[in-house]
Amino acid sequence: MKYSEEISKKLNELLIKNYDAEKGYLNAIDNVESDRLKMFFKRRASERSEFAKELRTEILQYGQVPEDSGSFKGTMHRNWMTLKSTFNSNSEEAILEEAIRGEETSLEVYNELITEPNLPPSIDALLLKHRNAIQSAINTEKVHEELVS
Repeated sequence: MKYSEEISKKLNELLIKNYDAEKGYLNAIDNVESDRLKMFFKRRASERSEFAKELRTEILQYGQVPEDSGSFKGTMHRNWMTLKSTFNSNSEEAILEEAIRGEETSLEVYNELITEPNLPPSIDALLLKHRNAIQSAINTEKVHEELVS
């Protein structure tokens, strides 16, 4: 496998995670009552949509084909969030916990890819920007979770 194919494969994995995160946040909007949380989730979904666009651009620059949808695992996680919110007395807190868990998983994937040797500077900078935004979202979500609980 050529170097560009290896990079685009890993970027496609991140792209799928961002599709999943965007859909998860949009799903969360429908499962909370708080206008503050709805706006928070809307901003996160928009951010993940932007991440996906940037990753698609990088993949295309390598002459590879970007993925165009999320994963089965992501669909299952969203369904779990909906089911959990249906049966949980404090569903907003449960949804925030699941959002944090999803973001922490994304952060691990970004951190792993950032350590990849010989990444082109444009990809390295993009991954660092995304990772820092995700870390900030995790910190913000934890504050929101404390406020909701």
